[in-house]
Parts: sequence; C-alpha cells; structure tokens
Amino acid sequence: MRVISGKLRGKLIHNPTDKTTRPLKDMVRESIFNILEHSKNIKIKFKNDVVLDLFSGSGSFGIECLSRGVKKVYFFEKHEPSLKVLEKNINYLELNKNSIIRKMDAYEISTEKIGNEKIDLIYLDPPFRDKNINKLLIKIIEEKIAQRSTLIIIHRNKKFKEIFIKNFKIIREKTYGLSKIIFGKLLF
Repeated sequence: MRVISGKLRGKLIHNPTDKTTRPLKDMVRESIFNILEHSKNIKIKFKNDVVLDLFSGSGSFGIECLSRGVKKVYFFEKHEPSLKVLEKNINYLELNKNSIIRKMDAYEISTEKIGNEKIDLIYLDPPFRDKNINKLLIKIIEEKIAQRSTLIIIHRNKKFKEIFIKNFKIIREKTYGLSKIIFGKLLF
C-alpha cells in the first residue's frame, strides 16, 4: 500500500502480516478521498482539521489525512501486531509531531483521551464481525466527541444490513467489492 496524495504521495505504508487485520485497499481509500474532496454534500477542508481514526490497523486512513494537511490524527488501536505496524508507519513517515497513538480499545474513547479537541472527521473501521457500532456511536454522543459538523465514515461488510441509531443520518453509501463505506453525521 502507498499514500495516494499530498506531501507523502507514493510513500509506502506497511501492513500487518497477521490474518486478523483487514487493511483498507488503496482503491477504496482513493474513492473515499475523492468523495471527501469533490462531493457537493460532503465537504472536508483537511487543512487544520483534527481526525479520529478508530480501529486504526496500519493507520492508512489517518496517514492519508496527514499527507493531505490535517493538523492532527488520534489513532486508536489495541491489537498488538497492528500497533507495531502503525508505530512503524508513523515513525518511518516522520508523522510523530501530528500523530497521537492510543494503545487502547476504541470503545474506551473519551474526551480526555483526545485532549478535549474539536473533532472534524471520525473514521470507524471495526472488524466486520463487530456488531457494536451503535454502542460506539452512542458513546461518541455521550462523551461529546462529535459536533454537528463532524463527518463520520464507517467501513463495513456489504452483506451486513445494519440499523443505526436514530441519531445517525446516512448521507451517502458506496460499495466496493466486499466493502461498504457509509458517510454520515450525528444529529443533536
């Protein structure tokens, strides 16, 4: 995998070698960022934004955001093999200044763990078998991590027919192979 665009364009992103981690494919990542940059109803500035990358894996989504000029990315990952690769990628690409790695479960998220910062974009990429997305969305609301302008992107298996909490409004949904990418916002 490589960084698609920005100041790190073409740089290598290392992937975990264990079979339990499912990296976001380059084509899907490129499509997500094309939507973020060119969609009429979804707008992200990137410049000076703060991103929350939950279930980070190798960090490819957050790294792509950093390459495009975001101010900071909070990476949450608890799986040890993935953590090692995430740290390797952040160090190799010299992104330590703008990256904060939380070695913990994404479900332990709180405002204190993100420095009480305003979050502009949240990326959720839990294991496909994880059925607790709504619990995490509720926690994000309760902890006041998101605001009205915060965009949430969720990566799921296209076969899952999920019913989200009523406070989550789907703006757009795209399917790529086995992946389904859901763009939405929380309603307050």
